[in-house]
Amino acid sequence: MAFWRNNRKYAWLLGVLLGLGCWGMGYAQGQFDIIWKKAVMICLECIGIG
Repeated sequence: MAFWRNNRKYAWLLGVLLGLGCWGMGYAQGQFDIIWKKAVMICLECIGIG
């Protein structure tokens, strides 16, 4: 626990790096395109255009 007490000021950086790593893995697998298409279809259905 001493590690977190001494390095709390930079703990957010670990979260940012983990988030970017997960985002990068999803993008490499092609998940970005799938999620983008679903988001666009949901928006079009809610507005009533699609």
